[in-house]
Amino acid sequence: MPIRPICIVGEPVLHTPAQPVTEFGEALNQLVEDMFDTMDKAPGVGLAAPQIGENLRVFVYDYPDDEGNERRGVIVNPHLVLGPIRSGTPDWDTESEGCLSVPGERFPLIRAESVRITGVDLNQNPIEIEATGWFARIFQHEFDHLEGTLYIDRLVDEYKDEVAEIIREWGWGKPNLSWLPGKDNLEG
Repeated sequence: MPIRPICIVGEPVLHTPAQPVTEFGEALNQLVEDMFDTMDKAPGVGLAAPQIGENLRVFVYDYPDDEGNERRGVIVNPHLVLGPIRSGTPDWDTESEGCLSVPGERFPLIRAESVRITGVDLNQNPIEIEATGWFARIFQHEFDHLEGTLYIDRLVDEYKDEVAEIIREWGWGKPNLSWLPGKDNLEG
């Protein structure tokens, strides 16, 4: 299946809340297959439809548990309930995350340690997952994409100037910018 270009920060679809999925069937199945292929090629642990220019509330993920068991799936029209979020300063070593729409960059961000996410699969069967640690972080990150929020929008003030400078240096922050996994090398 085709690898899709990944939108870079500044593309309007990344900064707009996504629309609920109302039509299930072959077109959605194909979109999700493209999303998995694109995420795998990038490589990433999650990818939301807005990241490939589709304004729909759907994301894919692939993150094994501590025993190496596969946790790979799709969630359509998710709803997220956060556990407690600690206050304080984010830790570079344990809380840094990146984003395929801000390629090559990483910054620390405090997230909830646990979440409960609900939604449906491609056959409209209900999904409910309770996640902790990095698995919970992935769900929060991808859900944010569906809300029109990038992780850099949530950073503490001390990193915002650095992010703004990176965006200026790369010429990002405007529409019609993307990169193609497997072809473009956008490491920061």
